[in-house]
Amino acid sequence: MNKPLLEIQDLQTQFRGDKGLIPAVDGVDITVHAGETVGIVGESGCGKSVTSLSIMRLLPKVNAQITRGSILFKGKDLLQLSEDEMRRVRGKEIAMVFQEPMTALNPVKTIGNQLMEMPILHLGYSADAAREHAVKMLGKVHIPRADKLIHEYPHQLSGGMRQRVMIAMALSCSPDLLIADEPTTALDVTVQAQILDLMNELQEREHSSIVLITHDLGVVAEMCQTVYVMYAGQVVEHAAIDDLIREPAHPYTQGLMRSLPREEDSGSRLSCIPGNVPLPGSVKLGCRFAERCSQAMGRCTRENPPLLRVAADRMCRCWLYAETSAAGEGKDSHGQVS
Repeated sequence: MNKPLLEIQDLQTQFRGDKGLIPAVDGVDITVHAGETVGIVGESGCGKSVTSLSIMRLLPKVNAQITRGSILFKGKDLLQLSEDEMRRVRGKEIAMVFQEPMTALNPVKTIGNQLMEMPILHLGYSADAAREHAVKMLGKVHIPRADKLIHEYPHQLSGGMRQRVMIAMALSCSPDLLIADEPTTALDVTVQAQILDLMNELQEREHSSIVLITHDLGVVAEMCQTVYVMYAGQVVEHAAIDDLIREPAHPYTQGLMRSLPREEDSGSRLSCIPGNVPLPGSVKLGCRFAERCSQAMGRCTRENPPLLRVAADRMCRCWLYAETSAAGEGKDSHGQVS
């Protein structure tokens, strides 16, 4: 396969707390190829959004820092770039659709002014050319009366329309990589389907790669070719989406799959995973999922399992596969091959 567009290696992102540095993302490896849609899935608090903000280098400088690893984009380590160099990458080569468009859009600027910023900054457009480009981009995301809407403010639009504006803004410079962080959160089911269809359409047209961050396995099954399941700051499973849906390997992934509503289960109580995601840094020994896992063994409370290769293109962080992993190959908690 061709060289990856994005390759995250052993990423650790920590936040400064009262008792020192706390890892929110701990030893994460993620690979994205050109034209691929990759899903990152897990409950709230698993480190999905922090991973995306680490890629964009938009972490709060006051209390957050990337302490280990590399983020290779087109072979270039984003962590080694100056702030000016990174600013030239953001928006032009890598763009992001944030989780909540009402807070991501500037409430005191018109839609047109916000859409014009990227073409002026990155493409050198004049104000008139940027305004024309803004109208064109709104048309691409199927927003009607785009020439009038550019003069309106975010609060005058519905949630679905604001999300379309965010997507238009993200794609205004034809980036190679689009990061979508919960792009359908807080939208009704019909609008969610429209947004997902729109992202598929735009990807085919622009030939960009997408990293889709969500807690919804249904969305991942519809959109993605590859999926990374995150739990408590670590990747616990990595597989092709068809393999993961057909036969989830990690007990956490199995729990997520069981919690999906199915027609045949109509009238019965939905399954759920007991307990909550542990706070970052709170699990000192053993598997971070052990307290919630019905298959936990004694070893699970003493040693943090490595990522084990359970098939040619599949990894799972679970001691259940210690004996059957291909050639015993895996990665320890710091991402090193064991």
